[in-house]
Amino acid sequence: MVRMPTPQSVLGPTTTASLFLVLTVDTGGEPVVRELLADLAGLQRSVGFGHPDGKLSVVAGIGSAAWDRLVDGPRPAQLHPFPELRGARHHAPATPGDLLFHLRASRQDLCFALGAEIMTRLRGSVAVADEVSGFTYLDQRDLLGFVDGTENPTGPAAADAVLIGAEDQGFAGGSYVIVQKYLHDVDAWNQLTVEQQEQIIGRRKLSNIETDTPGSHVVLNTITGPDGEQRQILRDNMPFGSPGKGEFGTYFIGYARTPDVTEEMLRHMFLGDGPVSHDRILDFSTAVTGTLFFVPHADFLEGLADEAVALVEPAADN
Repeated sequence: MVRMPTPQSVLGPTTTASLFLVLTVDTGGEPVVRELLADLAGLQRSVGFGHPDGKLSVVAGIGSAAWDRLVDGPRPAQLHPFPELRGARHHAPATPGDLLFHLRASRQDLCFALGAEIMTRLRGSVAVADEVSGFTYLDQRDLLGFVDGTENPTGPAAADAVLIGAEDQGFAGGSYVIVQKYLHDVDAWNQLTVEQQEQIIGRRKLSNIETDTPGSHVVLNTITGPDGEQRQILRDNMPFGSPGKGEFGTYFIGYARTPDVTEEMLRHMFLGDGPVSHDRILDFSTAVTGTLFFVPHADFLEGLADEAVALVEPAADN
């Protein structure tokens, strides 16, 4: 019987704390990165062992530009750079990123501890492109005051939406993930009435009930397939910010079996759909980063240690 590959903890439960690390790999740093990726699961177990209630997990992704530098073999079928989008009013930038580490726990100190261990191993071999600590805000709300992540698939539907299957057999059990950092103009947002905010989002602010408002954020992000079925992604967005600096934001992270679904959502938001020129939430939320990664299954990461050894050991004499 063929053993199915073990996914990384993409489908793990939501938590109250997170750390997002986006890194670029320095020239010559590839062997160190491979060894860290191969050891990542063990490192997570070591940090989290004494705190089983902490629900510590980590997901690692590899960007398109770094794949061929780190992996000796074929590429995932749909791995490509994040597609920059320039609409009439708003811009979704593509920003550097060779590695993504998505750390989750019920306590921020556990994310910090594991992040520190990762960076200790990688320091001198990578540069930090972005680092964001996220938190759960009130009853799962974003900093605009609305509940986020309501329509995430669960159970078998989540696995079907997120994990690659027979369509790319060599990478079955893997996933694609897109990340973007959004900064909110909360002062301008709070000048709107609640009814105006609800029309933009497409949900009631208090009850979280959808309103199906034409052109709303919810409607623009509802993607259907050729048979009318809804195509879904798994979001684990987290608020972040600094009140003293006046910084309020949302870190968007969307896992999917194919990046096509998330990219279509973003096209609707930034380029419009039919008579709608853009998602009106973008008048108050600015995207400042954008990167796409492939998330291999856990066994694939562990196998990278063999590639690192093969590249640093001298060839045997004939």
